Amino acid sequence: MDILRIATAGSVDDGKSTLIGRLLYETNSITKDKIEALESASKRKGLDFLDLSLLTDGLIAEREQGITIDVAHIYFSTPTRKYIIADTPGHVEYTRNMVTGASNAKVSLILVDARQGVVEQTARHLSIASMLRIPKVIICVNKMDLVQYQESTFNAIKESLSELVAQTTFEGQEISFLPISSLYGQNITQKASEMPWFSGNTLLGELEAFEYASTLAQAFARFPVQFVVRPMTEAYHDYRGYAGKISSGTFNVGDSIRVLPTGQESTIATIEKFDSKLDQAIAGDSVTITLTTDIDISRGNTLVLASEDHAPQLKDFSAQVCWLDHTALTPGKTYLLQHGINTTKAKISQITERLDVATQTATEGVSSLQLNEIGTIALRTAQPIAADQYAANPANGAFILIDEFSNSTVGVGFVK
Repeated sequence: MDILRIATAGSVDDGKSTLIGRLLYETNSITKDKIEALESASKRKGLDFLDLSLLTDGLIAEREQGITIDVAHIYFSTPTRKYIIADTPGHVEYTRNMVTGASNAKVSLILVDARQGVVEQTARHLSIASMLRIPKVIICVNKMDLVQYQESTFNAIKESLSELVAQTTFEGQEISFLPISSLYGQNITQKASEMPWFSGNTLLGELEAFEYASTLAQAFARFPVQFVVRPMTEAYHDYRGYAGKISSGTFNVGDSIRVLPTGQESTIATIEKFDSKLDQAIAGDSVTITLTTDIDISRGNTLVLASEDHAPQLKDFSAQVCWLDHTALTPGKTYLLQHGINTTKAKISQITERLDVATQTATEGVSSLQLNEIGTIALRTAQPIAADQYAANPANGAFILIDEFSNSTVGVGFVK
């Protein structure tokens, strides 16, 4: 049974936590003692209904404010598949948490308040979903109960988003629109009795029907070495293996490989997984690879196929970034760039453009990127990094920027 990773997004108080609580409640994923605790907590708040948002708003600060600050990961399952949902915050100042929560998602649920319509956070989250190459986005027009379940309201919001969706989506990304009411369970797991005019799927039906075929196994072969195995025992005195997780592509016994950044070459002798020996390993497999010759390989090196003509060795390159720090990004500044397990210094050469998320237009010649702004930059690293273009190989195309004095993560980037 496969696991589908989902991330919620939307503006503050759009009902993300209530929606997740409703999904858990209607799929019988809540234990009896938790339901009793919810009933007690709801009564203490003076409510005459079950406040399902409390299932995910776990921090004391969140419960007091009635908002989500941290990213909560929630598990539930159906007879068809398993799910992990990242409930991310809606406040603009917590965009970094939203980016973190959505980084591994295959589906993004973007909520829109039926009363408010499209707001700036809606556009920002659509842009981030596109940057992260999330293959499916479900735009949930929530709180339909507060607009009397009017079809015209749903259609107006859908129409107002059409141009924005066309500007942000990438080829192959699926977009769906659903009218829902998280509070009353309309169109969550059962057809909406209050919205007979909507003939589409329920939210759970959309999730159950979604099929995602990973293309990472067909991408360029990349094997970042995380650990050099040297048992130094009598039985394995000369053993030297290279352990890690294949981030993309396929490796076979007998393949000629090249080591980055040194350029040394050898041939794969064995591919080992626990006590088994494999003929082939693909993206996602955690294995140990041994070679026919002893060459100098250390943690942080990357194995690629020797037949690849243009294996990445980037020092001067462009990237799209989402800036996450209160101190603006400006040309000339130096940060630590972490790609996988490797860290090197990187200097910002230029800010090429800044994206206006509301209009999806780019402004060139800007002097800075402020908190939560998205833009394109040119940068130069002290050491080459073995990164691919993110659009071609998401598993090997992202990095983070770190302030070398505070050690805070200040930006997330995607190689262009």
